[in-house]
Amino acid sequence: MILVTGAAGALGTLVAERLADRDDVVLGTRELPRAGGRLPVRRIDFDEPDTLAEGFEGVDVLLMISAGYGEDDTVMARHGAALDAAETAGVGHVVYTSLTADGDHLPYALPHRWTERRLRESGLDWTILRNGLYAELLAWLATPSPDGRITAPLGEGRLAAVARADLADAAARVAVEAPAHAGRVYELVGERAVGGTDLAQAHGPHVTYAPETLARARARIAASGAEPFQVPMLVGTYSAIAAGFMARTGGDLRRLLGRAPSSPLAAAGAVTDAVAAADA
Repeated sequence: MILVTGAAGALGTLVAERLADRDDVVLGTRELPRAGGRLPVRRIDFDEPDTLAEGFEGVDVLLMISAGYGEDDTVMARHGAALDAAETAGVGHVVYTSLTADGDHLPYALPHRWTERRLRESGLDWTILRNGLYAELLAWLATPSPDGRITAPLGEGRLAAVARADLADAAARVAVEAPAHAGRVYELVGERAVGGTDLAQAHGPHVTYAPETLARARARIAASGAEPFQVPMLVGTYSAIAAGFMARTGGDLRRLLGRAPSSPLAAAGAVTDAVAAADA
């Protein structure tokens, strides 16, 4: 049996869609089971560790999607509880969605590296998917204003962004073929690095890119109502991109997909278009 955690989230939902025709897949979510879905659902809440061993019962492959929304200690506690329970329940193999190695400069890298270390020290078979930053994130980091300006502290930096759908395809494939991927660490970044100017051009000749300072971005994000831990996360992401640490392309994505990765600009543009349509 394959169990996918975080199945109600953006990545987990896409993975579930790709596994929907299988009879050996269960979805794990902290929410109540959704009506009308084909796949069975178990309540899996990393914040309730006493319930996890029962939730993981009978699971051969655990596709553990990172529970990364929170302070470092919160995320590490969640992941540690999940791996403790996986060992207790006799799970055979854990596939973990981590963060690309180039992301070590990002403020949220530490819980991922801690989880990787904990997984390696476990008695479980494991596979680590080091996901690049989502192309869809670019739609939020560099959104055009009504007057056609993208203002963001990206400098001349570029990001080897990945369409979330591609990462879902890769995760689903590895989960199904888990024994063939045991002990492997995959770098899943895009094949084209894009920057602020590329994003502006993708929106048409009426949109321009104007870099701003990190200080102005920090003040803007803080004033938006973001959670306290989100401010350094977002500013640190801008900073790492601007400094050129997130631009390396290549990796293992094409090989796992068996095709060329999707366009990051198209993925980002689809989010921008959807938001614009919803606001219209």
